[in-house]
Amino acid sequence: MTPWVYEDVEVKSLDDVPKGSVGFIYLISNVDGQCYIGKKSFYSTVTRPPLKGTRAKRKVTKESKWLTYKSSNKVVKEWQDWEITKRVIINYAYTKKHLTYLECHALFTLNVLRSDVFLNDNILGKFFSSDLDFLPNEEVN
Repeated sequence: MTPWVYEDVEVKSLDDVPKGSVGFIYLISNVDGQCYIGKKSFYSTVTRPPLKGTRAKRKVTKESKWLTYKSSNKVVKEWQDWEITKRVIINYAYTKKHLTYLECHALFTLNVLRSDVFLNDNILGKFFSSDLDFLPNEEVN
């Protein structure tokens, strides 16, 4: 699989990311020039059953499968490994809210909802490319 790259340096483990970061914004592209921008957390929280003799469920934080992650997008998930030309980390985030902000900022700045190159079809589940179809291009840019 194509490795994650940040500022022309390959990222192979959590040792290669800035200390304190919780996730990253990424751009993934394929041989046809299609791109997708998204976010990925380094950690996920899992709820476990209570230990014997206790009632409270346990919450355990573990490392996510970010190294092999492709995307949440259905089209990107179907891409074969050889089709992916690059997986670039655009920016690191230090809180979950910062992660969401950076993703939204990148999506709006690059105008992904109006571009044929990007596969992103919504932002935050609130702004959809189909909502902008009736507007002339100059009003959206």
